[in-house]
Amino acid sequence: MPRASANSRPQLSVRIDLDDRGRIGPGKIELLEQIRQHGSISAAGRAMDMSYKRAWDLVDEINRVCGRAAVEPQAGGKNGGGAMLTTFGATLIARYRKIERDAARAVRKELTALKSDIARSRKS
Repeated sequence: MPRASANSRPQLSVRIDLDDRGRIGPGKIELLEQIRQHGSISAAGRAMDMSYKRAWDLVDEINRVCGRAAVEPQAGGKNGGGAMLTTFGATLIARYRKIERDAARAVRKELTALKSDIARSRKS
């Protein structure tokens, strides 16, 4: 995670606990976005510096906890197969990002106040 500069605002990270068996958070959503961009699970994993197995396990977990496929493998041709988001996968990203934006907007003043409180205590 990048370090905040003196002029940056504190950032809110959202993790949604769907139930006691699964959650969706920024890492899984980023993986879905990378799959959408690159068209494959392995390329998405490489873009995030994770192994293919780890990326595949996360996709499997997303599909399992949501009860439906967010990602579908594509049959291979001469260059091998790929993967693409389902309509549900695209909707999952959009809903998560909206929740994230709305939550950040709702707590913006408190995050700024927290940053000021911490800055003051560090000067003491």
